[in-house]
Amino acid sequence: MSSLSRDDVAHLARLARIEMSEEELVNLSNEFTVILDAVARVQEVASADVEPTSHPLPLRNVFRPDIVVPSLTPEEALASAPAQEDSRFRVPQILGEEA
Repeated sequence: MSSLSRDDVAHLARLARIEMSEEELVNLSNEFTVILDAVARVQEVASADVEPTSHPLPLRNVFRPDIVVPSLTPEEALASAPAQEDSRFRVPQILGEEA
């Protein structure tokens, strides 16, 4: 059973420059004990024949070939735009930015 004493937690709080009350130090000490016990249980179960994973299901990327296909010309893309300027879509100013 692993645990952190109240003094250990107070030392960590000082290092992190966090002010804690006596009650917080005692409560956090108890919470750290629960967390450390849980980690110790997981380490007991883990064995050399179990592959480490970051997800319970096997994941793999599905790649497709990168094929160049015809697309819209700038003129075609802007043809239905309500407003355009310098071969770009013109949109209303936001957040009070200067034009």
